Amino acid sequence: MEETKNTCIVCKRNEEEVPLIIMKYKGQELRICPQHVPVLIHDPQKLVGLVEGAEGFTAG
Repeated sequence: MEETKNTCIVCKRNEEEVPLIIMKYKGQELRICPQHVPVLIHDPQKLVGLVEGAEGFTAG
């Protein structure tokens, strides 16, 4: 899991390729690149299977 620790949860690019934003959720530290922040806001269902508990997310 250490390999994916510093990668975007959506596109899997790492911190050497793109800037990453760190967020915390349910005791986990997750990262997302700026390109995929809109997924969090407008289409969070795309995170199902990528983030534990994403099934309960709703668009803002």
